Amino acid sequence: MSRQKGTTNTPPAIIAKIIKEHAEGKSARELSKEYDKPYKTVRNMIWRSNRKQRQATEAQITKRFRGRKPAVTLQEYKYNNKRLQMENELLRDFISLAERR
Repeated sequence: MSRQKGTTNTPPAIIAKIIKEHAEGKSARELSKEYDKPYKTVRNMIWRSNRKQRQATEAQITKRFRGRKPAVTLQEYKYNNKRLQMENELLRDFISLAERR
């Protein structure tokens, strides 16, 4: 079983404590001195926990906003139909003119 970088000697309970204290307002430098861990290790622990939280909230947001497209009204269908009919007429005229030459 592989471990994450920087957590080889740190039990999960201490990691949870560090993350909790950081959320309460302690800086990563203070925590690294208090727990006698390298600053980068503490910073990475905090960064990983924040990344997991961000990913969870992003997943919730995408689930919440994935829905049906808004309904198209009959008036919009009629408008699009008329526009397409005019476009077809123009293309037919163009093709007939191009064939004469």
